[in-house]
Amino acid sequence: MAAARPTSAAAKPRRAWLLRSHSVLPGFSLSLGVTVLYLSLVMLIPLAAVLVTTSQLGWSRFWAIATDAQVVASYKLTFGASLIAAALNAVFGLLVAWVLVRYDFPARRQVDAMVDLPFALPTAVAGIALTTLYAPNGWIGQHLPFKVSYTSLGVMVALTFIGLPFVVRTVQPVLQDLRQEQEEAAAMLGANRWQTFRHVIMPHELPALTTGAALASTRASGAYGWDT
Repeated sequence: MAAARPTSAAAKPRRAWLLRSHSVLPGFSLSLGVTVLYLSLVMLIPLAAVLVTTSQLGWSRFWAIATDAQVVASYKLTFGASLIAAALNAVFGLLVAWVLVRYDFPARRQVDAMVDLPFALPTAVAGIALTTLYAPNGWIGQHLPFKVSYTSLGVMVALTFIGLPFVVRTVQPVLQDLRQEQEEAAAMLGANRWQTFRHVIMPHELPALTTGAALASTRASGAYGWDT
C-alpha cells in the first residue's frame, strides 16, 4: 500500500485561498471595491472637503479661530462634560447592567427596554424633553434648589442620559458570560465581597467597561450642539 504523500507547505496557502474565494459574499475585488466606494462616499470625501476648506484659511487664520476665547470655552465645556458624563455612566452603567443580569424582579423587561430609550428618541426630542423636565417650573426642576436647564450641569445631565445605553449594552453581554462559579470559588478561598469584585469581576469586565465609557464619551462629544 502506497504511503500517503506529505502535504507541501506551498499547498497550504493555496488551499486557504480557495477556501476564502468560495464564500457567501462576492469575490475579493468586487467586495473591496464596494467597501472603498462606500467609505469614500460616507467618510473620506467629507473629511477631505473639511481639510481642503481648512487649508484655504491659512495657518494664521486657522490658529486665530481655533484659539478664540469662545471656541476655547466650548472645548472645555464639551470635553469636560463628556468626560464627567462618561465617568458617571461607567459607574452607574455597570450597576444597571449588574442588576439586569443578576437579579429577577418585577418589570425587569420593562426596565431593560427603557435602557434603549435614548437610542430610540431623536436628539432634538430628548433635548427638549430634558429641558422641560429640569426647567424651573418643570416636574423635576421645580423641586430642585438650583438651576439645571441652560447651564453646564444641564449639559452634563443630557450627556449622561444619552451615554448610559452604550455602557449598559457593552457590559451586559460580558456579565452574562461571567460564571458565578468563579465568584463562589473566591468566596470559598476566603475572599470577601470587595476582594471578589476587585480580583475576579473587574478584570473580566474592565475591557468592556472601558469600551462602553469611550463610546459614551465619543457620543457625548458629538451631541454637544443639541444639548446647548
